[in-house]
Amino acid sequence: MTKKHKPRSGSLAFYPRKRAKRETPVFNTFAAQDTKEVKPLNFYGYKVGMTHVLVNDSHKGSPTFGMNVSKAVTVIETPPIFVFGIRAYEKTTNGLRVVSELHCSTLPKELSRRIKTLGKNYAKAGAKKKDEGVEEKTAEIEKKDSEKIAEIAKLVEEGKICSIRLLACLQPKLTSIGKKKPEVVEISLSGPVQEQLKYANSKLGKEISVREIFSENELLDIKAVTKGKGFCGVVKRFGVKTHRPKAQKRRVVGSLGPVNPATVQWTVPRPGQLGYQTRTEYNKRILKIGEADLNPASGWKNYGLIKNEYILVEGSIAGPEKRCIAMRHALRPGEKKQVVSEVKYIAAKQ
Repeated sequence: MTKKHKPRSGSLAFYPRKRAKRETPVFNTFAAQDTKEVKPLNFYGYKVGMTHVLVNDSHKGSPTFGMNVSKAVTVIETPPIFVFGIRAYEKTTNGLRVVSELHCSTLPKELSRRIKTLGKNYAKAGAKKKDEGVEEKTAEIEKKDSEKIAEIAKLVEEGKICSIRLLACLQPKLTSIGKKKPEVVEISLSGPVQEQLKYANSKLGKEISVREIFSENELLDIKAVTKGKGFCGVVKRFGVKTHRPKAQKRRVVGSLGPVNPATVQWTVPRPGQLGYQTRTEYNKRILKIGEADLNPASGWKNYGLIKNEYILVEGSIAGPEKRCIAMRHALRPGEKKQVVSEVKYIAAKQ
């Protein structure tokens, strides 16, 4: 007899409430781009902390039009991302499948902490001594890379490749968070596949900055893993009302369910993991993109000093300090009622 199966209807919202599989968030969907220009669609940074700024309200319908208003902002440090590879995908009935992959000849030595096999096959960047054997090996690798590019270009012409993505690694060594092992991520590209391959080949072995992707007053979607709270009860985890003072137990659910059927439904609040879960927030506005000039005299609490470019995002975002933050262009941008023109004052700037 055949097995009957139907996908569930409706959303489970935040269920299952368990710890995130990985701390580095990943976007699978991106906003459609009207232009045929090829550019990256997502970027990563590290959360620094929060402060407040004074901005000029330029929304004509607002009662504070033309006045300076205070806004809470989150600071995200965005060091440049190093592109170390190209990955080509084809579309199958089971989703996307990797057809070919290419790595550049010189790689950051910290990348071997994340991918153990890369250090054996490729010459490391920043080596103090280069003998003839290493130079010959590097030349041989570059020859193989050019052949690989030609192979991918042929597949693109045949229409077998549906998308090209950049393999990149973050550079926490450029920050003051004390981290050495870099996160390895994929950077999606806009535009036709042929142009994607040209852009990817031009960026191979180079860096991408946040200014190449985002601009001020633009709306973002932000994805991150929230602060971990550990094992919590139902009052803190679900907001269950506590019982009267004379009850035997106060911080419990009133009833787990009926006698028959003798089972506890998944909708009944139960104690368990709270926090350290992946969450996405939509339509966060970039108020400012600046250089490394936003440091208090004593540095940022639980973070240190900002040494690279940073962005000021309106409002709060998920996660503690030093948490890796994923950003993309707003997938469903709405009309933001309040529009600001420029940042007049930043509280943390001394």
